[in-house]
Amino acid sequence: MSRNPEYQFVSTDTDELIADLVKLYQSITGRTLSPASPERVFVQWVANALLIALRSTNYVGNQNIPSRADGQNLDELGQLFQNVRRPEAQPAVSTMRIHLEAPQDILIPIPIGTRFTDIETLVRWETSSDALVEIGHTFVDVPIVSKTLGIDGNGWALGQINILMDVTNVPAYERCENITVSEGGVDEATDEEYYELLRASQDSYSTAGARGSYIYHAKKVSTEIADVVPNSPSAGQVDIYVLMNDGTIAGEEIKNKVYEACTPDDVRPLTDYVTIKDPERVEYDINFKYFIMSDSQRSLVETGKAVESGVNEYISWQAGKLGRDINPDELRKFVRRASGVKRLEIITPVFEVLRDGKNTDEEKQPQIASVRTVNIVNGGYEDE
Repeated sequence: MSRNPEYQFVSTDTDELIADLVKLYQSITGRTLSPASPERVFVQWVANALLIALRSTNYVGNQNIPSRADGQNLDELGQLFQNVRRPEAQPAVSTMRIHLEAPQDILIPIPIGTRFTDIETLVRWETSSDALVEIGHTFVDVPIVSKTLGIDGNGWALGQINILMDVTNVPAYERCENITVSEGGVDEATDEEYYELLRASQDSYSTAGARGSYIYHAKKVSTEIADVVPNSPSAGQVDIYVLMNDGTIAGEEIKNKVYEACTPDDVRPLTDYVTIKDPERVEYDINFKYFIMSDSQRSLVETGKAVESGVNEYISWQAGKLGRDINPDELRKFVRRASGVKRLEIITPVFEVLRDGKNTDEEKQPQIASVRTVNIVNGGYEDE
């Protein structure tokens, strides 16, 4: 939902203001004020000064409305919504596996703050808790956190974080690697994201298992979460499905955080058993031919790139929400809007209804569209 445009508490129409001032001047002095009069310049100066005050009045008024306030003003208004604070930037997290050369006959402690990085030292990490390699064991798994706040720490694949910086912290050390994809790093919430969280917070008053309450507490975990669907397949069972902004299903780290956010006693009714599950992927193919107007001013290369851009926009849109139906009409719209081609002959995808997990059907697992193959053919030029 977009935030509301600025509301005009008072008019700032320049012509209207000057006309009122001229009328007032003539009423007081009894003189007609012609366009060439020196007094006219003074009236215009007064009008400019008043416009500054009037615009300030509008700004101040809008800063008292959550849907229009920005920055620190919006932060202060957040106290009206159960004291909901703007989500701060958060570091990414992952799980590091540390291997020893051989089993040891003593406990090997690994202190909190032990540092790791990748081969290019782009992002540094450190353990967020103490860990112990048990006697007779050769490895231990320990949570690590990025020392850089924000999204830069997200998306490090398995094994990419594999350099131990504090070698002296781990006696008999052999090697290390991250065993989960790093995720959870977020930038500070924008005004738009913070406002949406404030609106969602109105559902958090209920701890009786309201759908909106679970959505609110789940979305508080990260501004990178695009969609949350909670449902109850059976009495006392609550399944929560989480989709990220980039159209991917939430990874283990995010799912763990969502679970922690939705299961405290002051959030979860005691009769609810909460689990975080993955939606079902429904794969589809993109296969179409496009035709260009014969008088097009774009080159074939430029048109091809524009068509690809439209396809990518469609793929992002299609995967942007759980249960969004696979819709070839949207593909046509995105491609034509981006490239201006004359027409498309779409072979696939075909329209397919996906479950959103919100209705009362027996099958509660929501579905998410996932592109499999893309085949685009240039059909050449056509007259109008």
